Formats: sequence, C-alpha cells, structure tokens
Amino acid sequence: MTTLERTFETAGRCRYRIPRHGDMRVDAVFYASQAILDMLAEEDYASLRQLVNVATLPGIVAPALAMPDIHWGYGFPIGGVAAFDPRAGGVVSPGGVGYDINCGVRLLGSALTADDLAPRVERLADALFRRVPTGVGSKRQAERLEEDELRRLLVEGAGFMVARGHGEADDLARTESGGRLAGADPDALSPRALERGLPQLGSLGSGNHFLEVQVVDEIYHAAAAAAMGLARGTVTVLIHTGSRGLGHQVCSDYVERFLDALPRYGIDLPDRQLAAAPAESPDGRAYLGAMAAAANFAFANRQRITASVREAFEEAGFTPRDHGLHVIYDLAHNNAKLEEHGGRPLLVHRKGATRAFPPGHPELPPAYRPIGQPVFVPGDMGRYSYVLVGTEGAMRDTFGSSCHGAGRRMSRHRARKEARRRDLLRELADRGVVVRAAGRGTVAEEMPEAYKDVADVVDTVDAAGIGRKVARLRPRLVVKG
Repeated sequence: MTTLERTFETAGRCRYRIPRHGDMRVDAVFYASQAILDMLAEEDYASLRQLVNVATLPGIVAPALAMPDIHWGYGFPIGGVAAFDPRAGGVVSPGGVGYDINCGVRLLGSALTADDLAPRVERLADALFRRVPTGVGSKRQAERLEEDELRRLLVEGAGFMVARGHGEADDLARTESGGRLAGADPDALSPRALERGLPQLGSLGSGNHFLEVQVVDEIYHAAAAAAMGLARGTVTVLIHTGSRGLGHQVCSDYVERFLDALPRYGIDLPDRQLAAAPAESPDGRAYLGAMAAAANFAFANRQRITASVREAFEEAGFTPRDHGLHVIYDLAHNNAKLEEHGGRPLLVHRKGATRAFPPGHPELPPAYRPIGQPVFVPGDMGRYSYVLVGTEGAMRDTFGSSCHGAGRRMSRHRARKEARRRDLLRELADRGVVVRAAGRGTVAEEMPEAYKDVADVVDTVDAAGIGRKVARLRPRLVVKG
C-alpha cells in the first residue's frame, strides 16, 4: 500500500477524501467506483498526486476535486475542479483550464429515427467528412476570416456566426453562457495565437475530437428526456471540439508568462506546470481576457460546425423539415468562470469537467429550469455516450460540477501499439458503426479499449448524487480527425 493510498478515506458513496497534510491548504475529494480505484492504483496514483498539488495553490476554497473520469494531465489532473477566492489572493492557472480552452460538446436533436438514417448512413458519412474539416492543421476550411472579423468573433462568440447566417437565435439560447463569455480581450492574445485561429474556424481538429451521429437506445429519466426532446430510436448528433490552435497558443503563452512572474508574486509551486498568478493581478486579468476570447472562438467553432452538419444532412437527401436538426444544449469542459457559491464569488476552474447546475438555477434556459442543466458525457466510438442533468448535490458538493467523458486508461502510444494487428474499422463496422477519419493512426489512438467504460463513470456520478442519468446514445456514424 502506497503512502497516498493510506492517506485517503471513504467520505460517502463513491466519494473519497484526502485530508489536508503537508503543504495542502485544503482537503482533496475525488469520486470513484472500485474499478476506477483499481485503475488509479495501476498508475501509482499519479493523477491523485496532481490533485494534492492543486490543493496547495493560494486562495483555494475547500475542497480540491476530481471527477470519476480523472486521469493525468498537464498540471491539474483531467477531471479536476478547483475554486479560488480572488478577494483572498486566489489564483488563476492555465493548467487548471487546459490547452484546449472551452473544449466542449454540443448535442443536436432531430426529427429522424434510426430507420430513416439506415439507408443513407454511408452517404451522410461522406457528406459530413467533406463538409467538416478534420485533422491537425487541416487545409480544408469551413470559414476563412480576416483578422478584424476574427477579433469581433473573439468578443461576440457564437452570436457572430448566427449573425452571418450560420444558425438561429434559439441555438444561442441553448448554449452555456449564451455562447459568449464576457470580458474577452483580443488584445491579450499574441499575434501567433491570432494567426493560428484564422484558418481553423469550423473544424474539428484531431485527437479525441469527433462528430458522432447516434441513436437514443435507453431512457432513464422520462421527464428530463421529454424536456430535451429525446425518445428511444431518435437520431442525435454530438459535436466534440474546442478552440483549436488558438486556444493552445493562449495556454502556451500564459504558462510561460506566469512562470516568469512567479517570483514577483511570491508563489512557490510543487510542480511548475501549475504556473499561476493572482486572479486580480495584471497578469491574471490578462489571461482571463485571453481565455474568454479563446472560449468564444470555441463556441463559434461549434456553431459553424452545426451549420455544416445541417448542410451535410441535406446533401445526403434529408430536407430541413425532414431532419429538423436543432441544438439541445452546448456546454464547455475546459474553462475558468466567476460564479457565486456559498454567497461569494469564486473563480471555478473546470478541466475535463462540466458545469452541472441544478433545477431552478437562473442561468439555465427556461425550458431546462425544471430539470437541471443538461450534461453530455461522451464515451468511446464503439460503445455509448450519456445524457445527464445537474443536481442539488453537485451544487452543494462540487461547485456545480460533474464529469465530462470516459477518461483515458491507455496512452496514445500504447493504443497504437495494441492496434497494429487489428482491423479496427472492420471491428467497428461489425458493431454497426461507420467511421470516417483523416488517418488510421487516429482510429488506433482512439480505439474503444483506450478509454474507461463510460457507463462506470456515469454510474459513479449518479450514485454520488452529482448528476442524474437521463438517456444513453449509441453511435452509428463517427467522423474523427
């Protein structure tokens, strides 16, 4: 038994506490099933050690948190949630947001059924792959901008794309924060960040980003499913992407800037990847302005992809009336937002975690206030994804946060190695999943076995009361970078 394993204790159903010790300023809490505990042990608790490090940061408010999809990340573990009090010297840390700022998911509902989809699935797969650029540095462009237009977009977010005819006002009403974070400052971005963003609007990117056409195959919470328009056998589309190279550059630029500034603020770190600055300092404010701009790029990116998805369905032979594609909700995974918790404003970092506000919260669209915020939890391309809703338990225990996905259990290198002698495309086809990808390498890196079973993650969240299961979605068509 390791020292860290001896330290943590049971603190509720599927909930564990690492009591404050050493340089920790607060306790740490994580959520896990027995299977997830076993996986954490296999990695020698590397991601939990990162969570302990997060608990040492100035101005943190108890507790430092990790969701059940926890795995090792840059600085903060992926699946990490940490709230800081700016008025008490609380910091902002780019590593607590991640390189892909506002990586997030958007779920589209439709008027189609599985039977409608079946005869056109190959044609639709080709149309989606043509219309939605994929891969690192893809030369295909959905929407080329001039720099002055990009600067406007960085302030206006998804609304910029709707104003250009790429969507409807209702799309914005069903997007977290209306598809726009306030306080965005394009001048806080480097020329290189702007340059990287110019050709990438409307693109998926690579790695774990995807576009998936799915069929609802289980309903667990009938009232919530009905409020979202989900019924067994209906077709949905899940879009998972973020701020692309622009957001990556923002993170890189500010990690370097914050490392240089650490002596000025007297911040000692157990890990330089936790580079941070007081949120109310000039450096902290500059990062938050740049981060909001990158988040707005990501909202606009998913909005533009939505327009391309509608066009692809029409190319495949579905009229707008036939497909009826509409936004159910769009939410972020990676950001830092000023929110009120416990009667005070806190800067909540969510890295690989989603907001999960409860029923009645004023920030929710009116249609969802009776049920709580929709939460979408992608799995892997061979099994299933889930829809949840936020709960009072999440608001009480996790700063209104829940999980964001399955969480990797295998490195990309190991996945490629294990996939060498397998025909993954054929295996997926045998499961009824059509795949279009920029290369076989991405399919190998993202094979189903590379991820935890998302059902275990979701069941853990449900059991702990920080989210409630609504529906399960099975993949039928996947577009990967």
